[in-house]
Amino acid sequence: MPNRVLDHARIPELPNPYFGKVRDCYDLPDNRRILITTDRISAFDRILAAIPFKGQVLTQMARFWFENTDDICPNHVLDYPDPNVVIGKKLEILPVEIVVRGYLAGTTSTSILTRYKKGERVMYGHEFPDGLRDNAKLAEPIITPTTKAFDGGHDEPLTADEILSRGLLSQEQWQTVSTAALALFKRGQEMVARQGFILVDTKYEFGIDADGTILLADEIHTPDSSRFWLAD
Repeated sequence: MPNRVLDHARIPELPNPYFGKVRDCYDLPDNRRILITTDRISAFDRILAAIPFKGQVLTQMARFWFENTDDICPNHVLDYPDPNVVIGKKLEILPVEIVVRGYLAGTTSTSILTRYKKGERVMYGHEFPDGLRDNAKLAEPIITPTTKAFDGGHDEPLTADEILSRGLLSQEQWQTVSTAALALFKRGQEMVARQGFILVDTKYEFGIDADGTILLADEIHTPDSSRFWLAD
């Protein structure tokens, strides 16, 4: 049986490679970028394995969501020449990941449940009351931004004030991405609820194209970037 696992996509003829935990990316002419989603799977900042067809599933799930949210926020996608491949606009990726949470959940060091159980009540610029139960629904979705770690680094928690004071984003950029993220999350929650799921939390990445427009990048509402629960 032929090998059906795409564990890497190394193309030495293409310039400016970037090998992420899941995607192998290169520059193309005319301010374009090719993103090849491999079958690698990662968790807790580690590549764990490669699963047949995982890259195709991930790419096509992201495609579904990009096409169902471009009325809220434009995205980087130009074409899908292959089930594993996206041709997108070349972007300057913003150095902040926009994480939106609707529930007190998570297991990593940056999750609000982990920090809440350690006794923290002020996190990411938000105040939390005493007495919340694990996985409780928040009064409303909140943004818990982190640094955008490259080359396998670890993301670090941020507040909106820190983002602005450190010059990571301008006031206008922060307003744009935070407003878009909450609207995207709302759309995602509404759509998956009709299928019996809960979108618990997710992350969004944004970048700036050659014209200075902020675009949604990378992926959206996939199991690689989001937590889902069965509604029942």
